[in-house]
This record gives sequence, C-alpha cells and structure tokens, in this order.
Amino acid sequence: MERRAARRSGPHRKGAVAHCAERKPPGYFTAELVMAFLLVAASLVLLPLVLPPLSPPPSLLLLVPVGLLAVLAALAFVPLDAQSHLVGSSR
Repeated sequence: MERRAARRSGPHRKGAVAHCAERKPPGYFTAELVMAFLLVAASLVLLPLVLPPLSPPPSLLLLVPVGLLAVLAALAFVPLDAQSHLVGSSR
C-alpha cells in the first residue's frame, strides 16, 4: 500500500504532466537585458556628440589587426595531424 501511495504522489502522476505543460517558459530577453541594450544604444548615439575627436593612432599600431589576420589565415591552412589527437590511440 505504501508503495502505491508513493507512486501516486511522485512527479509522474497524471496531474503533474499537465501542470508542467501549463508553466510558461522564461522569456529570452529579460527587462534588465533590454535596459542594458537601451543604455548601450543611447551611449553610442550621445557620446560621440559630447566627446572631443581623438587623434589618429600611430601607424605601427594599425599593423596589429593586419598581423592578427595574417596569423589566423596561416593557421587556417595548416594541416591537422588527426592521428596524434585521437583518444586512446597507441601512437
């Protein structure tokens, strides 16, 4: 008798499935996230109007993104030795 009562009161009873289906899933965007997006958008619009223009960076500093792009392009074409990275390989 106790075993039957325990089964009925568990989470798998008929009413529990209907109750879980009625629950509303959480929204993708919360109110805090929307406020953060609005704050960032407003700062992107207003700050360039208020702040003075910046001087251009040194020319050597402009080579950093070009160097990163060159390194990533070179790594994209380097062949991967897949045999040495297998889990449980005897090599």
